[in-house]
Amino acid sequence: MDLELDGLDVSFDHTAVAAPRIRDLLPIYRDLLGGRHLGGGGDHRIAGYRTLQLTYANGGKVELMEPLSGSTFFDSFFELTRGRGGVHHLNFHVRDLDEAVARLTARGYRLHGLNTADPRWREVFLHPKEAHGVLIQLAQPGPRLPGDSRPTLEEVLSGRGRDGDGVPSP
Repeated sequence: MDLELDGLDVSFDHTAVAAPRIRDLLPIYRDLLGGRHLGGGGDHRIAGYRTLQLTYANGGKVELMEPLSGSTFFDSFFELTRGRGGVHHLNFHVRDLDEAVARLTARGYRLHGLNTADPRWREVFLHPKEAHGVLIQLAQPGPRLPGDSRPTLEEVLSGRGRDGDGVPSP
């Protein structure tokens, strides 16, 4: 589904769900609802979380997230959800992140977490106070590099996914 963001092409990509343990999310999103891990995922050590995506027959995707050991990344989110987790953010892809940031800023929206360091994934977030309590991620995906690995679900959960820290998920 293509949408328009103040004249920009925008397409919905996925919903992210966070919990203290990805393993607690798999019985619902994989086993019950039929999500398939097609490879990929890993750790975001600087931010402090592990992630992987499941896809569904209609092309929809759900991203599963958990904190890395010792991380405080989800502390305020888990406080709001009484430790259970839940929907963390909605992801929309844009063709030109710089243009999206310029247009949203010009309209007075508060953005945070602008990250343009990795050409494979440039992102910014629309603050939940601007979006009726929903964290919205706008991302401009870039090309995959030759040889980019697509770790298995077991590799991601064992801490051996992309940029893995080697510590298994709880």
